[in-house]
Amino acid sequence: MKQHCCEYMNDHATFQCDLHDDPFKCPDQLILFDEKANDYSLMIHDGGSSVIGIKFCPWCGTNLSFRKDEK
Repeated sequence: MKQHCCEYMNDHATFQCDLHDDPFKCPDQLILFDEKANDYSLMIHDGGSSVIGIKFCPWCGTNLSFRKDEK
């Protein structure tokens, strides 16, 4: 399992909802982590599947694009 930059990011990037199969339908799912691309995105809960890529952790400020070398 990948270690994320901080406890908050780890909690959100690995979140699994017990009620919703689709993460875009879960209001508690905030971060989408693409393990293959090692990219982080904020989920846009507007009924679709839009995301906004982020380069810095919203909780600790770590540069996430710098962490791309870590697997």
